[in-house]
Amino acid sequence: MDTNKNKEPLSEKPSWVIAETADWLAVNKPAGISVEKTKGADDTLEDLVFAYLSTQKRQPFVGIVHRLDRVTSGVMLLAKKKSALQQLNAMISERKMSKIYLGLTEQLPTLAEGELTHWLYKDQLQKKAFVFDQAAADRQACRLQYRVLADTGKNLLEINLLTGKFHQIRAQLAAIGCPIVGDKMYGASSTLAPNAIALQAAQLSFTDWVTGEQIVLQAPSPDWAM
Repeated sequence: MDTNKNKEPLSEKPSWVIAETADWLAVNKPAGISVEKTKGADDTLEDLVFAYLSTQKRQPFVGIVHRLDRVTSGVMLLAKKKSALQQLNAMISERKMSKIYLGLTEQLPTLAEGELTHWLYKDQLQKKAFVFDQAAADRQACRLQYRVLADTGKNLLEINLLTGKFHQIRAQLAAIGCPIVGDKMYGASSTLAPNAIALQAAQLSFTDWVTGEQIVLQAPSPDWAM
């Protein structure tokens, strides 16, 4: 997805579109771009999707189904109708949508695979998550499963997100001494690229409520995972 002045012509389907139906649109979000429209900006994901869908109809509906951090890349799903947004939101709340991430870490976990459970506190002032081993009134349970992809020769993890909390993957991996490459906010000493960390929403899957088809959406592998 090109967010510079030389944007792809929208008369044809842009290369960042992964899949599309009458109800939803899946795109490959690059690191460094915000998801939602912000004051004074015209290069957010929401802006770009609106511009693309405007080639199909006047004043299209763009529904944000879920979010990715600005520094994270990968599959994003957006609704093209309010009814579709309701369906997709329900799937997320009922945990009927599966999300798999790839993450390159500075260190490998002690175990080649496992499940991490923490209680997460979101600091609104710092816009940062803190995770703890104990529950408290202002903390939310967060869980993920991981496995080391040993055949890559890198500290590459496949992460199955079981709960979708703010900065969850970043904070949980940092808590076990394995910060994401480039993630200075959570203790990484390495750099990747400006406004980017080595974390990708690699795959998203759900059952289409119209066709009953099992939908599996995948983003192209990033350079740091190859």
